[in-house]
Amino acid sequence: MLQMITEREFMRVADLSEEFGISDVTVRGDLDALDHSQSVRRVRGGAMARTQVVRAEPSFEESMTASAVEKQRIGERAAALVSPGMSVIIDVGTTTTAIARALAARTDLQQVSVITNGLNIALELEPAMPGVTVLVTGGTLRRLQHSLVDPMASQLLERMHVDLAFIGCNGIDVAHGVTNINLPEAEVKRRMIASAVRTVVVAAGTKIGQAHLIRVADLADVQTVITGSSAMAGAVAELRRAGADVIQVE
Repeated sequence: MLQMITEREFMRVADLSEEFGISDVTVRGDLDALDHSQSVRRVRGGAMARTQVVRAEPSFEESMTASAVEKQRIGERAAALVSPGMSVIIDVGTTTTAIARALAARTDLQQVSVITNGLNIALELEPAMPGVTVLVTGGTLRRLQHSLVDPMASQLLERMHVDLAFIGCNGIDVAHGVTNINLPEAEVKRRMIASAVRTVVVAAGTKIGQAHLIRVADLADVQTVITGSSAMAGAVAELRRAGADVIQVE
């Protein structure tokens, strides 16, 4: 149990109960014992790894190596949702970068417009031109993620009306919805969701069932979640019970 909490940073009582086949009461007792020994930090509904209580934002390059194959498959599945003639927003992040790479590999796309606030994503899509038109939001550059944020990004996005938005996140669960670590990027994500007819959240399996500092959107604001095989079955089932359309790639 301690190993699982350490690896995933936060675990819910219900997920641990399902994973180990034991009652919620037993899980709470075990978590209380781990908290008493200062191995974990007990929080409402579950426990956090003490080494992760204060989390620094990882750089894009650090995140890119984690779950690389899974992110590639998520990206390919997400890119399959794009049809010729569509307008698409692609958020910053490593999983959304996998979407851009999958789109650039397609030869059937014509008259597709992509709006992004990720400098690296714009460069990934350059080989897809002229079938794909790339529009960069502008704004203040964030070094860690190569992302552009306010004041310019939201001003452009609030004038947009697109078919599809691919949004990255640091966590998504039923209680807290879509959450993120960084406030400036969270504000841009909200604008992206408001601009789109359909919002698809893409998240590696380790982010399913997680909650972070800043709420980006409620679960009801998201039409589809695409995740990978590493997502815990209990967390995926909880999202589906709440009405989310979850696509889990192998």
